[in-house]
Amino acid sequence: MSLSGNTPLIEAEDFAERMRAAISLSWGMFSHKVGTGLLRINKEASMQLQYAYVLQQLIPLITFHEKESFEIELETGRKINNRTREIDLLFSGHFDGRKHQIAVEMKCYRTLASSGGKRGATDIFMKDVYFDLFLLEQYVASGVASSGVSLVMNDLERLVNPKKKGAKCWRYDISQGAQFGAERFDTPIGGESVKFTLANRYVFNWLKHGKFWFLEAEGCPPNAA
Repeated sequence: MSLSGNTPLIEAEDFAERMRAAISLSWGMFSHKVGTGLLRINKEASMQLQYAYVLQQLIPLITFHEKESFEIELETGRKINNRTREIDLLFSGHFDGRKHQIAVEMKCYRTLASSGGKRGATDIFMKDVYFDLFLLEQYVASGVASSGVSLVMNDLERLVNPKKKGAKCWRYDISQGAQFGAERFDTPIGGESVKFTLANRYVFNWLKHGKFWFLEAEGCPPNAA
């Protein structure tokens, strides 16, 4: 079966797989460039822009048909449960009437803020990493995205390899090998109430490049093998 002439039919699964692979490959390239100092990232905004640029360069390599088209949107607003949310990056693909979208949320923690002062607030960062996972699940559940991926970077060793986990912020454990999911989270952080539930399972595996740690996380349904 073909679309025209001898052009093979490109299955929807393959189309989605190429897009997902591009997300991971771009993250790997971005991570190495940041680790060697080729890319300088001092806050989440620069992280988004530089990652989107790397991803954009890969689009011609994953395009296998002239009718395929891809689009990258940054900080794009979508209605989720009657509330407007801004998705950090939305990667959309179109082919032969099919549409596939991958939502990406990003978090960046630098010990020194872009202003040059010490940042602090690691507890809020940890909670926000978890809340991003919740948002990604909401994007998928509402049909805004087909799948969701969290990309996180930081330069603080104790967040990845802590010597102890006594503080309440470790309810939002982001350390190497952390496993969690299908849980309710309501431990308040920074004096603000927190209340959300994750439906999927997660495992955190960090990779280090230079002085930075990088994480790519995607939820797995609790009943998946």
